[in-house]
Amino acid sequence: MRNVGIVIRREYLQRVRTRGFLIGTIAGPVILVGFVAFTVAMEMGDQNASRSIALVDRTGVLADGLAARLEEGDITVEVVAPGTPAEQGLRGRASEGELAGILEVDAGTLERGTGRWIGESPPSAIRSLGIRQALSQAALAARLGAAASEEELSALLGGGSLDVELLDPEAVNEESRGTGLVAGLLGAFILYIVILVYGTTVLRAVLEEKTTRIVEVIISSMHPWELMLGKVLGVGAVGLTQLSIWILSGALIVSIGIPSAIAFLPDPGFLDEVREGIPGPGVFAFFGISFLLGYFIYASLFAAVGAMCSNEQEAHQIQFPVVMLIVLPIATIAPVMDDPAAPFAIAASLFPFFSPILMFARVAAGATALWEPLLSIVLMTATLFATAWIAGRIYRVGILMQGKRPTIPELWRWIREA
Repeated sequence: MRNVGIVIRREYLQRVRTRGFLIGTIAGPVILVGFVAFTVAMEMGDQNASRSIALVDRTGVLADGLAARLEEGDITVEVVAPGTPAEQGLRGRASEGELAGILEVDAGTLERGTGRWIGESPPSAIRSLGIRQALSQAALAARLGAAASEEELSALLGGGSLDVELLDPEAVNEESRGTGLVAGLLGAFILYIVILVYGTTVLRAVLEEKTTRIVEVIISSMHPWELMLGKVLGVGAVGLTQLSIWILSGALIVSIGIPSAIAFLPDPGFLDEVREGIPGPGVFAFFGISFLLGYFIYASLFAAVGAMCSNEQEAHQIQFPVVMLIVLPIATIAPVMDDPAAPFAIAASLFPFFSPILMFARVAAGATALWEPLLSIVLMTATLFATAWIAGRIYRVGILMQGKRPTIPELWRWIREA
């Protein structure tokens, strides 16, 4: 094992000292901080912007209902009677910045839900959507007012509702499923990127030493399996280091950044929602298990591919089936997360090559029974031993072979005779 330790140390230090590792490691937290800061800045900017508008109602029936709906959207409304001196001064107040704009409604609003905005600039896309929705709802309420109560109108105009009754409420935790859906998709995408990047890194490391004939010198002082194991563990330690830094940075940003931002925000409700959506320790632990098992499974396969090839062109062709095994789960994650309790989703997430991505996404969404992640760990571990055994035998023979690419029968002979 001393030789394995030497290879691990060499692979680890060689990669963590590169500029690419430093940039990639720093870029993750910086992007996260930038995203949070941008979100907070946008929220603060939106809150600091003028929300006061004047409402001029020429129908005589829309003012109260429309003003109430606009104020539900956090817009301060000043109702001004048409034809009064106050109306004549509205344009001047809008020009001076006292008002964000003037909203005029007339008979066309009752007929088609249209309105007229007067201001120095048009409302933002989100604000415009809210105003249009308020106009149409106020017009519908005015036209249906005689036939329905205010409560019935509010229910109808609110888009209705769907009451869900589960046959077995304990089978699915709907609350955790909803809050963990985004975390599951984000974590699955990170796993896909990290496993693919570090798996191909193992391939390139093996191929580089083989094409430069350095491996012939190294093999003279250690067994091939020691070299392969050291490479896989060394590169995996680099990936684990990078992921740990990202997770710790994220935890610090969430634990320090969000409370600090709440103190400066007049309405920090959306940050509370962000904090409530953060998964628990169990999900983070399963994320680490998924990364380790998934990485070692695919790193073994990539190491075998590197040992089979004599140049990069061959490696690009042969690695395609392995890459597809990583791409397929991320390509099917949408239908799986659409109904994570469906038989298709359960079967796909238990397939060992798909489990690191799909099972984690389902666990984060709270859509699994306890036996499912446990069984996936058992299956992934068994697959890891199988792939490592096969890859090790291919690596033992292929790492010293030069010339044409081996055929399938030749690979089978390598596995049997190595």
